[in-house]
Amino acid sequence: MPASRYTVSDVMTHTAVAIGREASYKEIVELMQEWKVSAVPVLEGEGRVVGVVSEADLLPKEEFRREEPRLPDQLEEASKAGGVLAEDLMSSPAVTVHPDATVAEAARIMARRHVKRLPVVNGLGMLEGVVSRSDLLKVFLRPDEELEEEIRQAVLTELAPGMSLEFSVQDGVVTLRGPLHDRALVPLLARAIRGVEGVVDVRMDLEGTASAMA
Repeated sequence: MPASRYTVSDVMTHTAVAIGREASYKEIVELMQEWKVSAVPVLEGEGRVVGVVSEADLLPKEEFRREEPRLPDQLEEASKAGGVLAEDLMSSPAVTVHPDATVAEAARIMARRHVKRLPVVNGLGMLEGVVSRSDLLKVFLRPDEELEEEIRQAVLTELAPGMSLEFSVQDGVVTLRGPLHDRALVPLLARAIRGVEGVVDVRMDLEGTASAMA
């Protein structure tokens, strides 16, 4: 069924700050401070992403300044404490995403890999931009009127044609009201409306029975 398909290319930052393998520790810290970013991709050649240096990669230098690692899982982190160049500090291979990936797919990658930013690369691995957590939240800035129009055209016209259903959108929360004889449509409608990018919640008030379908 039709639904909005916002992709990474719709929300990403196209002008991305990046570094080369030979960038020094201090240069990386200064760059992060200047651009207010938590990670920077590492490039080689014509712009192929070979790794990422994040704040987490830089912190071991402070964490293990006076102490040796005590646990086995700290050994890899501690090895970066002596790193001076980006190639010593970076996490490789980089966790990346393609520009045609959906916003939901990018969000899942960030959650599973515990990263705040993803380099956006093309099919050849060349950097095209960066997408951050805050970028992914931009879909929730869509005006209520825009959400209403998409729900009307892409959801109700297909799933509930000719039915006297009414709905409203308030701060991204959709409320659907009216008689619905086929109760099997309730979860289908809720799922389809939730699939519209920018919808915060879905509430049903059908045949006098109110329920939240979040």
